[in-house]
Amino acid sequence: MRQNEHMGNGGLRERKKARTRETILREAFRLFRERGYNATTTEQIAEAAEVSPATFFRYFPTKEHLVTLDQFPPLIEGIAAQPPGAPVTVLRGAFRTAFASLTAEEIAAGHAREVFATTVPELVAANLRKASGVLEEIGALLADKTGCRPDDPRLRNVMGAVFGVVALVWLEWARDSEMDGPAELDKALEHLESGLGA
Repeated sequence: MRQNEHMGNGGLRERKKARTRETILREAFRLFRERGYNATTTEQIAEAAEVSPATFFRYFPTKEHLVTLDQFPPLIEGIAAQPPGAPVTVLRGAFRTAFASLTAEEIAAGHAREVFATTVPELVAANLRKASGVLEEIGALLADKTGCRPDDPRLRNVMGAVFGVVALVWLEWARDSEMDGPAELDKALEHLESGLGA
């Protein structure tokens, strides 16, 4: 009984942490829209979210971490959930799994982050700095799922094609908030998966 209670308390703590994180994100983006990204401080975000600055930094080490691309969607987990297969098939399935794990509100919040990440010069630079590490991690997972070596040029080529398509869909989605980004991305990857046939 005590163990079940402990597990229940653990679940409650996780839900509370998730709510705090979402509150910080929601208030941050409200302030970004009202004041602009550069004019908004982490102290202002913490105050609006009714948390201490120390709590803010436990969730987000810097302001940039609020809007970095590698948070959305949770692709690493999506790849891990895929059965072995061809690289494009694994990545397409990973994106589908990652988006399916999110609520409509989380997808909307992720889209808002994408808009900032692709339009604020400092964030574009920050995401470019992080991209190599993220792609290296994805490449290692993908190699495991496909039976390729991580340095196999064919894997590099597939990742280049897939993430080139992803980048173009992301830019369209940032410009058009009415677009169904996950569905459009899946269609684009289906086209790539089919060998780019008509």
